Parts: sequence; C-alpha cells; structure tokens
Amino acid sequence: MRREPARRVQGLTVRLADLSWPDVAARAAAGAILAVPVGATEQHGPHLPLSTDTDIALALCDRLSEKRPDVLVAPAVAFGSSGEHAGFAGTLSIGQEATELLLVELGRSASETFTRLLFVSAHGGNTGPVSRAVARLRAESRDVGVFTPRWDGDPHAGRPETALQLALRPGGVRMDQAVVGDLRPLGEVLPLLREGGVRAVTPTGVLGDPTTATEAYGRTLLDDLTAQLVSFVDSWA
Repeated sequence: MRREPARRVQGLTVRLADLSWPDVAARAAAGAILAVPVGATEQHGPHLPLSTDTDIALALCDRLSEKRPDVLVAPAVAFGSSGEHAGFAGTLSIGQEATELLLVELGRSASETFTRLLFVSAHGGNTGPVSRAVARLRAESRDVGVFTPRWDGDPHAGRPETALQLALRPGGVRMDQAVVGDLRPLGEVLPLLREGGVRAVTPTGVLGDPTTATEAYGRTLLDDLTAQLVSFVDSWA
C-alpha cells in the first residue's frame, strides 16, 4: 500500500521526533524549516525548575509551528554554556566551546535534510556560542537563522521568566519559595558576574523580583515573544 505523507494542519505543532523519515523527507522537499530550541539546564532560583530556559525555547518553537505550517520542531538542546551558574546544585554546563561545536555539527547534519535551519536560543549565556556557530554555518553557505527572545525587566529568574513559567508550567513553579534577589541593573552587576558568576552577586540565584509575577503577564509576554518570532521568520523565510 502506498504510504501517504503526514498531513500538516495549521494550529498543530509538529515535532520532528514524532515523524518517520519518509514523512520528514516529504516535508523537507516542500521547503520545511527546522526550528531547534536551544536552552540550558541551570538554576533559576529556589522557585523555578532547572529546565526554565529550555521550556521557554521549546514553547516558542511549538507556537511558531502552530502559526506556520512549514515549521518542524527539533528535540530541544537542553545543555549549554552555564558556567556563570556554577555553585548552584543541578546546574549542568558544557561550556562555550562544546556548545558552539554541538550547534555547528547539528547544523551541518540538519542541512543534509533541510534547506533552512532556525535556532531559537532562550539562554543568555549561549549568545556567544550560538552567534559563532551560526556565523560558521553561514560561511559554509548554509541558510541559518537565530532568534533570541528578549524582554524588559529582570534578567534572570525574576518577574518575566517566572511569569512565563506560570503560563507554561504552573505546576513547576513554587511561588511560596520565590524571593527577591539582587535588584541592581544588569549593567551594574555585569563585571561582578563575569568575575565571580551569579554566586558572587546573589546567594539565591535570582536577579530581580519574581514575587510580582502573574500567569496573566506570562501569557501576554509569551504572545508578544511569539509575535516577534513569527515576524522574524516571515521576514527571513
């Protein structure tokens, strides 16, 4: 019996790992974009899960796939460059060089199937490795894009990220454990972060105030970030 390629309906997320290779081949031949969520496994204060950055990146890719029928979502890259969070239990960092190499090799492999590849990176510590990996892949004539979600306000484990997790995984947020962290502007504490990591700035790992976060704000922020991502891909693809 002839195998029909899986059909794609707008409004549904399609995960690469859920498809067979003939399904993937058919979608790639039709011009599918592979979106790769790039996150981290690192501390986000006493109230948020270690998967926070990965959760946000994956959620954005899923929502992009819901909006655009030509987007497939790759399994998330859950490890990155998180050395600045050393000293907090559970943080798993592979460093900048390994992160860059991982993404370069992943991009080269993905390019054998897909003509367009998009990295969605939700961890600030990955900015350098991701940028260098994308530059290298582009120098090899591969069509690669990168989107990094940005928001105003607290830089780490504060109101924005807590609100996003309340919208995405409320069961994983322990608001009873949320505490106010270091409230100084990022530019003021950045030299301290570079010299001694987050531990040198705040014993809780929080930069900002998560206690004011709400699910409603998280939904609004998620909608805004999704719109930014869709606009980026519309203009790129």
